[in-house]
Amino acid sequence: MIRVNNKIVYTPGPTNVRENVRLARGMKTTNPDVDNDFVEFYKKTCEKIGDIIGTQNDVYILSGEGILGLEAACATLTESGDRVLVIDNGIFGRGFEDFVSMYGGEAILFSEDYTKDIDIESLETFLENDSDFKYATIVHCDTPTGVLNDLSKICPLLKKYNILTVVDSVAAMVGEKLEVDKWQVDIALGGSQKAISAPAGLTIVSISEDAQLAFKNRKTKVTGFYCNLGIWENYYQDKWFPYTMPISDIMGLNRAIDNIIEEGIENAINRHKRIATATRNAFVDYGLELFLENGYSSTVTAVKIPESIGALNLIKYAYDVYNTVLSTSLGEYSNSILRVGHMGENARVKDLVGILNTIDMSMVNLGFNRDKSLVDLFNKYYSLYCKEDVENEHYNRIQFQV
Repeated sequence: MIRVNNKIVYTPGPTNVRENVRLARGMKTTNPDVDNDFVEFYKKTCEKIGDIIGTQNDVYILSGEGILGLEAACATLTESGDRVLVIDNGIFGRGFEDFVSMYGGEAILFSEDYTKDIDIESLETFLENDSDFKYATIVHCDTPTGVLNDLSKICPLLKKYNILTVVDSVAAMVGEKLEVDKWQVDIALGGSQKAISAPAGLTIVSISEDAQLAFKNRKTKVTGFYCNLGIWENYYQDKWFPYTMPISDIMGLNRAIDNIIEEGIENAINRHKRIATATRNAFVDYGLELFLENGYSSTVTAVKIPESIGALNLIKYAYDVYNTVLSTSLGEYSNSILRVGHMGENARVKDLVGILNTIDMSMVNLGFNRDKSLVDLFNKYYSLYCKEDVENEHYNRIQFQV
């Protein structure tokens, strides 16, 4: 029998799901195709998400994991020959090139060092020489390395040149500050399974009036149906969805959004920041090196694992010995980086100290020499950065003997 439900899972998404979210997902449902009460429920859920990410733009929930949103944005905006600026300082950032190309666009890469966030001055110099782009793609937090890009500067700069912005915020939304309207984000994309901590399978998308106008002004029809964001425009007016909505998943997402609202979005963002800062400092003091030089996100920490141990060997050991699922990175970094995904419900002290203990013991048993406890170091830095714990937990800082 294959075991799938008794493991300790601590990856950069999907994240742990709170019990009340699972219960909401299991409630009796109606027929979302014909029941107008569900249309109202769906719209209110979208509006709550809009409040959290700071937008009055239309917000939709799509049936499909976050990659659906990335492809749909490119499919709906791109026409043959359109020049699209792909801002590339990470694996997912560069990945937009494929979506642009498959829909007939010409992807122009603005590539920078993967160990750093995007340099705004360099980007502006680039745009001064070439700004003839229909839209630009940017990743808020590039999950394979955890690099965070400053949307508050990047998106207004692009809009200054009348370039639409498509932002992948799947790994950052609600774990990092996001002010869609203030930062002039045209299409913001999120996923249910990351910091929102709902089950995987839903995409969140907000669409500005400028983006809607670009959809309508296309000279050719969008290729395909499911990835056409334009089909959602009149759903509420017509009380009709383009396809049968996954009502149970949306009920779970609604409960997860309510959890965030009850905590307070600023509190949630600060919780992520405190835990991320303590985690990074603990790993450095422990004797490991961070992958990034700057641009640290609050949702993912990427740590270099010595070649003598190997990141893939480390996660295999944690799986075999401690029944714990950890994650390395992608591509060329798959055996050199361990990723700690402290996002959503995973960004809780009680869970993180257990994972750090597992990583510590696995490293030591695989031959890593250290004279400090990773958990003790985390506790030290967490106490330093958080004099008062405002997480509303029923526990204080947990100590583990390593």
